[in-house]
Amino acid sequence: MKLDRKSIKIRLVTAFILTSVIPILFVNIISYYNTSILVQQNVESMTEANLEQTRVSLDVWLDSYEDILFQVYTDDYIVELVDKINAGEDVANNRKLLRKTLRGLFYTKDYVKSITVITESGELVFYDQLTASTTSTSWMDSISMSEDELYKEISSDNKTHLFSTGDKVDFGSNPCYLFHIGHRIIDYRNVKKQCGVVMVSIDEQLLEEICSTATESGLNFIVDSKGKLVSCVDDTDIGRAIFIESANDEERMSAYRRIAEQTGLLGDGELSIYSVHDEKTGWEIIRATNQEELVRGLRQQQKLLAFIILLSLLTVLIIMVGQVTRMTSSIKKVIETMRKAGKGDLTVHVEPDQTRPTEIEIIAEEFNSTMDKLKLSIEKQKNAEIAALEAQINPHFLYNTLDTINWMAIDKDEYEISNMIATLASILRYGISDSNGVVKIKEEVEWLKQYIFLQQTKLKNSFECHINVEPEIMGLPIHKLLLQPFIENAILHGFEGVDRKHCLQIDMTKDMDRIHITIEDNGCGISEQMAEEINQGIFRKTDDKNHIGMENAITRIQMYYGENAKVLIEGKLNQGTTIQIWIPAVEDERVI
Repeated sequence: MKLDRKSIKIRLVTAFILTSVIPILFVNIISYYNTSILVQQNVESMTEANLEQTRVSLDVWLDSYEDILFQVYTDDYIVELVDKINAGEDVANNRKLLRKTLRGLFYTKDYVKSITVITESGELVFYDQLTASTTSTSWMDSISMSEDELYKEISSDNKTHLFSTGDKVDFGSNPCYLFHIGHRIIDYRNVKKQCGVVMVSIDEQLLEEICSTATESGLNFIVDSKGKLVSCVDDTDIGRAIFIESANDEERMSAYRRIAEQTGLLGDGELSIYSVHDEKTGWEIIRATNQEELVRGLRQQQKLLAFIILLSLLTVLIIMVGQVTRMTSSIKKVIETMRKAGKGDLTVHVEPDQTRPTEIEIIAEEFNSTMDKLKLSIEKQKNAEIAALEAQINPHFLYNTLDTINWMAIDKDEYEISNMIATLASILRYGISDSNGVVKIKEEVEWLKQYIFLQQTKLKNSFECHINVEPEIMGLPIHKLLLQPFIENAILHGFEGVDRKHCLQIDMTKDMDRIHITIEDNGCGISEQMAEEINQGIFRKTDDKNHIGMENAITRIQMYYGENAKVLIEGKLNQGTTIQIWIPAVEDERVI
């Protein structure tokens, strides 16, 4: 026996090494080299994708700021004020009104630092966050163009003009850099008329956020078509020309690399430069990365991963040796218990053992479960024998007895009691005879009417019931006693504690290829949460009551019709409950 256990142990450990340790080591080595090559190949495509995403974001953000510009140069009120200023009409007051209007648009977007209007008559009207002056803007001196040159360029066409970031604008202890967008003011009553131009000045911090100028994986910056830095992590370089406008591609790349190296953020090593041109702005978005740092980090991760894999394999190997050692003893305990059961002792069970391998523990649990089921089956067999004896009472004895009582009631002129007894006998005969059988809807409806008649008599006509059935479905098949639990629940529980007139409505209609049944009462109702739980198959006991009747009814519908049926409960407290049931509408009852 010891030799067998030793043989199993050696074979399992050897199989583990051959199927796990060696393949994992081999795969890890191959994966290391493949990953390194893949990273080298994909760095460029990933960087280009990053740049493209940055370009799209830049265009989207600039479009949103152009909306402010659009609101100004198309606003009829602003056009009217500008016309009055151009005509010299109450210039001071109209300037004040125009400035107030610009102020109203100022805070609709972050990073807007100034909105400026230059009229055809040369008046300068603006709302500026950076200065309290009303005659001189904070940014005019930071760009290389004069006021007249700006007006001439912007008013020359109907396009939006973009002006790159200029020199630093000093305002107390918060200096900033601004770039600008401008458009001529348009009077749509006379589009050719020169009214003036409007400019929106935006903080360069917006571009830094869009571009994420400095990250662990690289450095982004923006250069315009003339070689001027529009946005960069080093503020001192913004607005500076890093190459002449006629520079070739090699000179431009050299300038880009020089800017990236000056920041000192990417460490030592060869830098890789990537760029994408934005057609909307004419700007170039540049990304500088240090691939050597990325590859070095990848190698370190690979070494760490290899060490973890080796350590894990060694740990698993040690654990497996221990598990294999315990496996044979665990198997022996299970077999000994099975032998006792084979000798007729049905009370035996395999004791739980947390140290036992999972597969053997599952076998032990299944054995214990089988023994429990065997004992239960024997008990059920005994109970079935007793029930069979009890069932030998002839159902006709019950019908004959009810018939005798009925005639006794007629003899005493108790016709109401006679009707109730006759109805009860009919209900019992219908229910006892093949209770799971299939009948036509017409038969089921007639039985329901008799059942409801008994309930109305019992409850002294405390509720009204209306049953509406479409004639075309009267001949379709339905399982017997399918709706009675829902109706009983409404009568016995739904109307409990409700002072208003009790009403029960039952409707049956054809809904395409299904029968739609609605049972609605105006009783005490149930909460929306409880209705949702019942729809999800959760049946809770509340207020010393449970929903076992409804649960069994829904389960029965699902058992008969499967996925072709649906039950939906809707209810509100103190307003009533609605039960909607959909079952297949088939002509042949054998399909059900």
